Amino acid sequence: MIAPDIDLPRTPPSDADVRLARESSQRLRRVVKANRPLRFTAVNGKTDGKDETVEIPASAAELLVRLLNQMAQGNAVTLIPIHAELTTQQAADILGVSRPFVVKEIEEKRLPARKVGTRRRVMFGDLMNYKQRSDAGRQQALEKLAALDEELGL
Repeated sequence: MIAPDIDLPRTPPSDADVRLARESSQRLRRVVKANRPLRFTAVNGKTDGKDETVEIPASAAELLVRLLNQMAQGNAVTLIPIHAELTTQQAADILGVSRPFVVKEIEEKRLPARKVGTRRRVMFGDLMNYKQRSDAGRQQALEKLAALDEELGL
């Protein structure tokens, strides 16, 4: 399933949204600690009095807390299904690199992808595994440089 609707946010949440997310995440975190399904009343704000009680799985409630925590820090958030297929441009946007760099990584077999006609598609899960490997490699290089600095007394 290609994910054409994945559009990374271009603007951070407003100050009012940040404040509300901070308050909501703190309150919701206390409820989620019980690791049980969450039941809440959705108030529609209309005068017809037809509010609904909704129950969501504990894992979704935990995800909601994490989303609110990110918003409380002023970060824009996007949800992407793990099995979504991304275009090379979407993959590049997520990694913060150029599309040609992603294509090169695919061609050099460092990033798994498949071809659909002439287009390449990257599974989101594969992209996240690639990112973890890449981040780990960078961290090891930094640790080696820090050790070398220490050894040389810099």
